[in-house]
Amino acid sequence: MKLLENSKFEAVNSALSMDIENSNTHIDFRIESYSCKMAGNDKRLFKTLNEENREAPGGLQALSPPQAHGYTYSSSNPNDSHSPGVGSHEDGGSLCDTISTKTLFYLISTLNASFNPDYDFSSAKSSEFSRESSLDWVEQNINSSLFASAGDRFGAFKQQLWSAVDEEICLNDCHIFSYNADLLSDPFSEDGCIWSFNYFFYNVKLKRIVFFSCRATRIDNMDYDAHLDDADMRDEMMFTADGTP
Repeated sequence: MKLLENSKFEAVNSALSMDIENSNTHIDFRIESYSCKMAGNDKRLFKTLNEENREAPGGLQALSPPQAHGYTYSSSNPNDSHSPGVGSHEDGGSLCDTISTKTLFYLISTLNASFNPDYDFSSAKSSEFSRESSLDWVEQNINSSLFASAGDRFGAFKQQLWSAVDEEICLNDCHIFSYNADLLSDPFSEDGCIWSFNYFFYNVKLKRIVFFSCRATRIDNMDYDAHLDDADMRDEMMFTADGTP
């Protein structure tokens, strides 16, 4: 996976990664764009996943249920089962989303690229991911989480954020996936993590993924003053809305 430069994303990242005064909480926000282009390490991971999942029925693996409430499936949805890399099947009358090995590889590789070298997601399973059918629900969940934490600071960047994402990935043409923390080995299950979300907007035609990730962590009292000093320095260096210093 290759990280694509995007000055508008960098501006939002700088503005929304912050310490929340009077709550000893730090917000780590990132939005990044990746090209689905295999590098050397990616090819080895893809080969390993193919070998591990060789006997998967139809080459598809089951995903966990979506996070969205009131989930319904519709073949007219842009995330339909006839699109490359996604699907569904009935099992005892219930509907189960599935994912191809190649799409699963893209999601895992995105996590590895974003959190390298601190974390390795190469052993992540399809059950740690979900497919979200509702773009509106995902947008509302992201907006409400960031509003609750950042308030007016997020409000000032909300329109810029979603306009930049749509320009980069074309939201209505995307399949949306979420990552569910494994509670063992990722940054979202560490002590002090209060809440988190992770969404992948995958445009098959563009062969591109935009990755949303945010986690809120409690800051130890001993480290709080140091975090505040770092926050003041970030504020001085913050980008303006158009990405210029």
